[in-house]
Amino acid sequence: MADTKREIERKYEGPAADGDTAMPDLSRVPGVAGVVDKGVAELDATYYDTPDQRLAAASLTLRRRTGGADAGWHLKLPVSEGVRDEIQAPLSDTVPRAIAGLVRSRVRDAELVPVVRLRSARDIRHLVDGSGALLAEVSLDRVRADRLGGGAGGGAGSAAWTELEAELADDGDPAFLDKVEKKLRKAGFKRSDSPSKLARALAETGKRTKESAPEPAPVTAGDHVLAYLRAQFDAIVELDPAVRRDLPDSVHSMRVATRRMRSTFRSYGKILDRAVTDPIGDELKWLAGELGVDRDHEVLTERLTESLGGLPRTLVSGPVRTRLRTWANARRSGSRRRLIAVLDGKRYLALLTTLDALVTDPPLLRAAGQDPGKAIAKAVRKDFAKVSDLVEQALDQPPGAGRDHAMHEARKKAKRTRYAAEAAAPALGAPAAGLVKSMKSLQSLLGDHQDSVMTREALRELSALAHAAGENTFTYGVLHGREEQRAAAAEAALPQVWETIATQTGP
Repeated sequence: MADTKREIERKYEGPAADGDTAMPDLSRVPGVAGVVDKGVAELDATYYDTPDQRLAAASLTLRRRTGGADAGWHLKLPVSEGVRDEIQAPLSDTVPRAIAGLVRSRVRDAELVPVVRLRSARDIRHLVDGSGALLAEVSLDRVRADRLGGGAGGGAGSAAWTELEAELADDGDPAFLDKVEKKLRKAGFKRSDSPSKLARALAETGKRTKESAPEPAPVTAGDHVLAYLRAQFDAIVELDPAVRRDLPDSVHSMRVATRRMRSTFRSYGKILDRAVTDPIGDELKWLAGELGVDRDHEVLTERLTESLGGLPRTLVSGPVRTRLRTWANARRSGSRRRLIAVLDGKRYLALLTTLDALVTDPPLLRAAGQDPGKAIAKAVRKDFAKVSDLVEQALDQPPGAGRDHAMHEARKKAKRTRYAAEAAAPALGAPAAGLVKSMKSLQSLLGDHQDSVMTREALRELSALAHAAGENTFTYGVLHGREEQRAAAAEAALPQVWETIATQTGP
């Protein structure tokens, strides 16, 4: 079992050049009524990573630590500067399963090995307010780091230093750390250049490794497409732990990244060899489908709940809310376990490895070397032409299933054109950015129409279930009628929206 703690802290280096730094007096920090000496804790932590240090490269730290009040396994995931989520699990001889899953998208089939051992004498002070409540914990750590030989740049090097950490209390105001920092600066402390102890230990122990050169600025059409693909692949890998933790919007965001990649393969088939990318696109479609098992139903449930909440009480007959909750929970039951099984499965991990290889050694075609103003612009114009044809087909159809289908197809192509324009924007500038905005507007309108189509299907299903149970079905009919009105409004707005988009200058 793992617990999660949001960690907001800052690290500082003391004024003493020889590292013989003393704990400063923080009793006069505004808001502090007392400084409580909590003694010295002896901490012994072994940090784990892959031999090529994939976790460190992503600013993740995984350690097994003894000593102190929170002995156990700790995985720290970056949230923003100075903010990390710390996942904690009890001590064991091997990495706990709950934590291993959170790094699987990066580790995959590699082995986790010990890379650094850190032993710290931690002198701890609690800054408390007038009621004795904790405001922050300040600790002075005298650290010894020993390289254990695992990973790139391994060796038997050692290093020692002293650093100070100021960690905000749970649910505390981050502005309080500004007050602490002001006093620390007056005492000669400065912010540490290293984001973590592990980062400093890796830098100061073992063999020096040549730093990788920064990615060059995109020049060719292929450069721009690959930059976009790399961003989507990075998003998939980074979102994996969030999906496993069931964080808000994580599943949707990961699904969008898979769609963006697949769409890019199709839009830029003259730049990337589709003989290679089409099979990968099929796997991305599979993953998006697995991610969408919950998401599509969740969207319908939210829409139905909102619509039901907007009805006057006089129009709500029977146990409609209970029926809706039962329907929603029945669909979600077991799907969470299924999704985690997918993320732990060989097919998904093989897909990540394939995508990694693709962005590292892409199957570029001749057009990849062309000026982006030609090759990329041509691909975007082609996608836009397809959207235009489909919108015109939808406008020519009478209301009904045929128009519904045509509008849905236009929506999918609008989304694809939007993603193609996103990839093109760094190369083509304002025209592509304008097209992204236009396609997003069109996609929103057509998406609301498609949501209405799907919601009406769900209402017919709910009505049938209610009828079979002997419940009043009047309210389902009312909601169905309102969804018909929403769809009609979208259809009525489409001609004007499209006319506006069509007259705008394309890329």
